[in-house]
Amino acid sequence: MADTMGSRVARIISGSVNMLIDAVENSAPEAVMAEAVREIDAAVGEVRAELGRAAAGKHLANSRLMDANRRHEDLADQIAIAVKEGRDDLAEAGIAQQMDIEAQIPVLEHAIADANAEERELEGYVLALQAKKREMQDELARYRASTAAAAAPGPDGPGPTPGRGIDEAVRRADSAFDRVLAKRMGTPARPGTPTAQTAAQLAELEDLQRTNRIKERLAAAKASREVT
Repeated sequence: MADTMGSRVARIISGSVNMLIDAVENSAPEAVMAEAVREIDAAVGEVRAELGRAAAGKHLANSRLMDANRRHEDLADQIAIAVKEGRDDLAEAGIAQQMDIEAQIPVLEHAIADANAEERELEGYVLALQAKKREMQDELARYRASTAAAAAPGPDGPGPTPGRGIDEAVRRADSAFDRVLAKRMGTPARPGTPTAQTAAQLAELEDLQRTNRIKERLAAAKASREVT
């Protein structure tokens, strides 16, 4: 969609106030208000669909995180055996695999946190839309009651003016949702792309750093083995 789900929900909630105002001057105000309720129902369906996708993404990220943690623990046992047998080459390979897993774990944890935040946000949208729907249904019921009373005046004179109840409803609707739902924050722009020579040097530096870290962890594993 061109706009975010939050801006669409905010537009529907604030726009329904305008629909109430238009309904006063419309030749079929009941149809206008009924259409507003249908639009809210459609929006709730869209939000629930997004909520389902967020839940599925969180489940997938959780599964991958558990697999990564389990694999990391298995590698720890295998590295210990390799060190015991004096197989530094196998221990280094296991440590390298552990480091790859450790690089992925924070990303998976961040994805889970983002999915949780998105679920809470979408659930808030559903609650706001459902509240607005109830409000619109109440206004529709009041309009029907006011028109019925106007069509059947009592013994003391004509019934209440139909427009007065709608005006009061508009004022209530206008004050009920005066907070605009916050838009989601965008991600910052990425820095400039390095030259080919600089990129090669950075890649070599990363390889050197990774090799040193592997050696350090191998030494730590050996030291731990000697202590025990």
